[in-house]
Amino acid sequence: MARDRSPKCKQCRREGMKLFLKGERCLTEKCAIERRSYPPGEHGRGRIKQSEYLLQLREKQKARRYYGLLEKQFRTYYTKATKGSGITGENLLRMLETRLDNVVYRLGFAASRAQARQLVRHGHFHVNGRRVNIPSYQVKPDDIITVSEGSSAQQVIRDATDLTASVAPWLQADHDGLTGKILKWPERSEIDTPVQESLIVELYSK
Repeated sequence: MARDRSPKCKQCRREGMKLFLKGERCLTEKCAIERRSYPPGEHGRGRIKQSEYLLQLREKQKARRYYGLLEKQFRTYYTKATKGSGITGENLLRMLETRLDNVVYRLGFAASRAQARQLVRHGHFHVNGRRVNIPSYQVKPDDIITVSEGSSAQQVIRDATDLTASVAPWLQADHDGLTGKILKWPERSEIDTPVQESLIVELYSK
């Protein structure tokens, strides 16, 4: 399974904002953005010439890193989004949001998407009573997500719920029973991903 092993904090610094890639650490003063808000590298403090292409590229990279995807995976999602009905950018975000690893994170069952991905891969979650260990599995309305009975990760999951301030309005979470439900497809206004999806569409449309 291909994974991006580059330093997480440098990714946040490159995009100039918190992407919450390291869970609890991102909420403390140890966060790299708090200490060094400039881009990494020898020329990080230098002036960068802005261009239309650069803005589009940065939005795409930001979204890709936010959801923890490789370039080929992200491009595949975009291709699928163009074939669906409706607005391409919103279709893209909706598919990314309804990945199982993202939903586990949004429900508060993991401190970060990377942790959610690992928990799913190790088989700690069931969807509608069936064990699913594919992070990219697409959930749909009325799906029920539960923690596997006797899971060795229950304490890790409960610790993650303590960090959760709120749950997305298109989801329903029971942190005591460690269960979640997909209420509906997420609307764009209910997705707080800090990207301008129109710039991503412009980039791939060239």
